[in-house]
Amino acid sequence: MEDKRKKKGLLAVLVLIVAVVAAAGIYMATRPAASEGDKSIVVEVVHKDGESKEFTYDTDAEYLRDVLEPAGLIAGSESEYGMFVETVDGYTADSSNEEWWCFTKDGEQLNTGVDTTLVSDGDHFEITLTVGYGY
Repeated sequence: MEDKRKKKGLLAVLVLIVAVVAAAGIYMATRPAASEGDKSIVVEVVHKDGESKEFTYDTDAEYLRDVLEPAGLIAGSESEYGMFVETVDGYTADSSNEEWWCFTKDGEQLNTGVDTTLVSDGDHFEITLTVGYGY
């Protein structure tokens, strides 16, 4: 009886592994491609007081970090996942007050970091100082 349980458990793990590998393959095949060449993007920064500033960048960079960091708009620390953005437009988020910078594109929260967010011509990004971790 215990051998059957072990076999079912092993089978379940194998099915899960196959599903994860298949999902990763589908993502890699269908993810948006980085566009090469000159692009123009707009980055809107919304500060704690609600004040909003827009910055326009003409770039040939593939990733968001490669646009914003050299321009001096963002700074942060390195993590195993890439840059953790702490400072935007000269303001450093205060983690003791649960402040953090939320990155969105056309109002939709990004599921990628600045190191892996692709940049295409006409993109509009928003960086909003957010208070509260919401757990």
